[in-house]
Amino acid sequence: MEPEAEEHALSPEPRHRSICTNCDRPTRVCVCHALPLPPIQTATRILIVQHPHEARHKLSTTPILNKSLLRASSVTSRRLRQGLSPILDRSPPALYLFPSSATSTTPALHISAVRPSADLVLIAFDATWQHAREMVRASEGFLSQFATRVCLGVDESVGGGSIYDSELILRKEPFAGCVSTMEAVARALRVLEPNGPEIEEKLVGVLREMVRLQAGFVKPVNPRPKLLKKKAEEKEKRESSDQVHLILRLRHERRLQTIFDMRLPQSTGVCHHRSDVPDAACYNDKADQMMIDI
Repeated sequence: MEPEAEEHALSPEPRHRSICTNCDRPTRVCVCHALPLPPIQTATRILIVQHPHEARHKLSTTPILNKSLLRASSVTSRRLRQGLSPILDRSPPALYLFPSSATSTTPALHISAVRPSADLVLIAFDATWQHAREMVRASEGFLSQFATRVCLGVDESVGGGSIYDSELILRKEPFAGCVSTMEAVARALRVLEPNGPEIEEKLVGVLREMVRLQAGFVKPVNPRPKLLKKKAEEKEKRESSDQVHLILRLRHERRLQTIFDMRLPQSTGVCHHRSDVPDAACYNDKADQMMIDI
């Protein structure tokens, strides 16, 4: 037993990833070289409300956003309430980013329709789409006292896209117009700040670099035979359905043509109904037989 105990005691400890103390990213994907120095100064104060689950996600953009903007800060919570943020406890003029939906009680204005004011606070929710809905719903009682709901524009009928999936395919957004937290803040500041386009370009540049570095460690996606088989079956079913509809349409057209031919007038030019020609309904079976081998 003693040799085994000694061997166990000398076994190496598990290795931990080295983390950059500045950007809080693993050293292999450190983005310090891309961060703006000094941090970008804005007239707008930015507050990020981060869901606890998102705080543990390796692709969360909130830490990078806090490093890039001088007046950005964040809180981790499932909802906003009195006493959570000293900034909001003063009830400043504020905007919170989240689009309206069919079940929304508070409509969202497009951010282009908003006039920036002094001491404005921009609030963004960092979470999955579903979690963000829950966070906004839980926070609206508090936010309705001083904040206005705004949006960038979202179309739930169209599949989503952002830097994540349109360029490097790291994370998928649910609808068109849905973007990462950092992208959303960058687009909002483009409208709210006098030098907005320049700020947006810098923030998106940092995000592109972060995603580019992370993409180098993405494992190839293995084929999914069941999913491929299901898609092939659905395609075959659609094609079969289209063929059936085409055959039925041709059968109907041929049947009408057959009926029309049997009711043609005699060569005298006078239209008489021939007594020796049965009614059109009698030809249905014959037409059907003619169409079996179209």
